[in-house]
Amino acid sequence: MSHAITHLLIGGLIFMTIGNPAKTAASEANLKLTIVNPKNLYDPSPNGYSTAVIVPREGRLAYISGQGGQDSTGALSPDFAVQVKQAYANLRSALDALGARPDQVAKLTVFVVDHDMSKLQVLTENVKEMFGAALPAQTLIPVPKLAIDPMLFEVEAVVVLE
Repeated sequence: MSHAITHLLIGGLIFMTIGNPAKTAASEANLKLTIVNPKNLYDPSPNGYSTAVIVPREGRLAYISGQGGQDSTGALSPDFAVQVKQAYANLRSALDALGARPDQVAKLTVFVVDHDMSKLQVLTENVKEMFGAALPAQTLIPVPKLAIDPMLFEVEAVVVLE
C-alpha cells in the first residue's frame, strides 16, 4: 500500500504525517456505463434490456433489494400492471436515496409470478419508460410465487454509484 508523507513546518519544528494519498475524484465521464449489444446476437433493446453492460473500474456498486408493488402503506393491488408500475416507482425511490439515476443501473433481475407474454409487454413498457435508451442488462425469472401471496412482481438492481 502506498502512503503519502506530509511535512509541516511550524515554528522551526517539522511534523511528519504518514497517511493514504487522497484519491482524485472520478469524473462523471469515467463512471459512465457502456452498453454492449453485439451485432451477431438478437437485439434485445425493443424488449427493454441490453445484452451486457460494462461497469467502469472507478465505480462503486450498490445492490438494491427486490422492490415489489407495495405502496407506502404496504398495500398491494391485485392487478399485475399496477404492481409493476409501483415496483418501478419504489426502485426509483431507492435510487434517489442513493443519489443515483436510472442510467447508473447496470443490471436488473425481475421475478414474475405466472409469467406470460402479456406480462412481458407490461414489463417492457415500464422499463423503457424508466430507462429510456440506457437499458440495463436484465434477467427475467418466472416464479410460481414470491415472498407474500399477493405479490406478482419484484425487481432488484445493481447500481454504479458516483
